[in-house]
Amino acid sequence: MDISTALAIGFSLVSGVGLLLALRNQRLKAKKMRAKFREMEGEEQRMFAFLHDLGLVIGKQPTDGVLSRMIVDGVLEVVGARGGAIYFIAGEAGFLNPAYVSKDCPPLVGVSIEVQKKAERDARVLESHLRLARTGVDEGIIGHSLKSGEAIHVEDVKNHPACRGANYTYDVSAMVSPLNYAGKDIGVLAVARRHEDGFFSANDFAVFRSVAEQSSFAIGNARVHRDANEKKAIEGELRNAREVQRVLLPQEDPVVAGFRVNGTNLPARIISGDYYDYIDLLDGKLGVVIADVSGKGVSAGLLMAMCRSLLRAVSLTNASPSVVLGAVNRYLFPDIREDMFISMIYGILDPVSGSLTFTRAGHDPALIYRKLDGEVQVSRPKGLALGIDSGAVFERVAQDEVVTLESGDCVLFFTDGVKEAINAQEEEFGMERLAVAFRESAGMGAEAVVKRVQGAVKDFTGDGPQMDDVTIVAIEKR
Repeated sequence: MDISTALAIGFSLVSGVGLLLALRNQRLKAKKMRAKFREMEGEEQRMFAFLHDLGLVIGKQPTDGVLSRMIVDGVLEVVGARGGAIYFIAGEAGFLNPAYVSKDCPPLVGVSIEVQKKAERDARVLESHLRLARTGVDEGIIGHSLKSGEAIHVEDVKNHPACRGANYTYDVSAMVSPLNYAGKDIGVLAVARRHEDGFFSANDFAVFRSVAEQSSFAIGNARVHRDANEKKAIEGELRNAREVQRVLLPQEDPVVAGFRVNGTNLPARIISGDYYDYIDLLDGKLGVVIADVSGKGVSAGLLMAMCRSLLRAVSLTNASPSVVLGAVNRYLFPDIREDMFISMIYGILDPVSGSLTFTRAGHDPALIYRKLDGEVQVSRPKGLALGIDSGAVFERVAQDEVVTLESGDCVLFFTDGVKEAINAQEEEFGMERLAVAFRESAGMGAEAVVKRVQGAVKDFTGDGPQMDDVTIVAIEKR
């Protein structure tokens, strides 16, 4: 064999070996690509499974704690992280509290030297610290992600600018994302790996961001539903309380020889701070009361119920109205908040003498219609509201006023929700309009007065909201 032939054969062999090596490399690359695609496909399937489970849990209205655990454990499964955590913005401004930190989670926040030393002797110290330690909204990579409003991929946490001076000494990589719902920051989701476990890929980060977005929606949606259900439950309880309160109001007009008495209570909210009552006294006399507790809602309703019980108990002595209210004030004063008080008119109607004796405890004046001349008088006897003074001043100021009623005369008690009702032009109904409505209806009896005044206020305010409780009581001498 000549040299040229040998060289040709040699080149052929080398080319064949090179081709084989090239084919082998291509096969290895293809194998790696298939493995990578399978890994990505598996990661995608795990994400879909996680999102499916997340949707099922939301339907069960989970607490933040239950949802946090599921999200963290789920995202660890999806991206294959060593550990993770969710931090929520605390009620105290400026801090993030750990809602859930998974077992064996690498530190995501700075750890003091003291804790690090204790952790060298007992690993549970570090785990306990991470589950309890809050972090500032502008501290470390957790705060940095929240402040920037973007998810971050940090390959080496200890060398990140946000961790300088934070006593962070661990070889950890992390992915961190803020949690935001309806334009409002609610917390931070983070997962981590130790360097010995490898680093997160770009695909891991893309998947993590998607999971964080869905987690934000899940947490926010769950909170909205939970708040709505809690509100619904509270409203149900308030309606039940309103029914109880309704029972405390007179169920029918009292029967008093020679008189007609009628009243109504229209609460601005579910629970009313106004009330009126009729109390059967000795010798056929009738106690008539109208009152307005400062404020609105549950606290006013509870104070109203307490006041009603006290008044009913004390009034049975048949003492004068001023004496009765003095006793009620002394019992009530120690248990009433400084920012609350009760205005009231308490009167005793005597069908034998035809007189009405009443005391005004810081309440709106009484209106008296005289049939003889068709005029409306305003009666303002002195008196302090209940709950303002412990007793001595209240009793010194309180005065009884005696009104003798003739046939066709009428007395009107009302709360400030009547005269202070406001229309669309922000004008008050006022005493003048009230006196006109009273004068026009007084000749038709107590029931007609209550309906006319109520209707006049409604006509005046139109479709506007009722701003305060409205209570009206009319007493007519037949």
